[in-house]
Amino acid sequence: MAASDRPPSGTKDKTAPQAEKASTLQERLVPQQLKLDIYHLANYTFSAKDQQPEKDQSPLACLQRLKLKYDAEGMQRSVSAVILVHQRNHPHVLLLQSGNSFRMPGGKCRPDEDEISCLKRKLSRKLAPPDTHVQPVWEIGQTLAVYWRPHYEQSLYPYLPPHVTKPKECLKIFSIILPEKSIFAVPRNLKLLAIPLFELQGNPKRYGNLIASVPQFISRFSINYLNPT
Repeated sequence: MAASDRPPSGTKDKTAPQAEKASTLQERLVPQQLKLDIYHLANYTFSAKDQQPEKDQSPLACLQRLKLKYDAEGMQRSVSAVILVHQRNHPHVLLLQSGNSFRMPGGKCRPDEDEISCLKRKLSRKLAPPDTHVQPVWEIGQTLAVYWRPHYEQSLYPYLPPHVTKPKECLKIFSIILPEKSIFAVPRNLKLLAIPLFELQGNPKRYGNLIASVPQFISRFSINYLNPT
């Protein structure tokens, strides 16, 4: 877990008063915004677990598998999770890194599976510790965005083009409401990084269009920064 600037556990963040002022200003200027509590990264414990082989070794392999599943099952349904923490009273998004690529936790739904159940299953597979007695509690929040894959290509669109009657995939992106404390375990062949929102904004070349759009996804919220006590 990349958290080089994490304060020692049990210490108070000295930037909390500034965050409170910023939050108050935001609430006054945009009073109808939804409220979202996010906790400091120091509230969470991260460890490693056994490797999990990647199903697709390249974008082309992913599209080939998508075609096979579409031929057998029809349009594929996928889910992704926006998991937020904060450091220095700025939102950070938890992203999985494999090699030089980044992604939000999630995956494809089974044919008889609803999106919420699928997302909880995928989150547990990637981030839950092996010990069944310390499993994270996954509270699925709002749908932040819906994307469509019209054809067997890498591009996803935040709308369904009117001429497309048989899209190949529908992706729903959800917010995750983390509890105050939790324990996570990450497969050894992956990294879980806390990336600041300002790093994602306008940076699709490094993170891809979807992840670079996360700042827009969460702009509907008035964020309440909760610090270690």
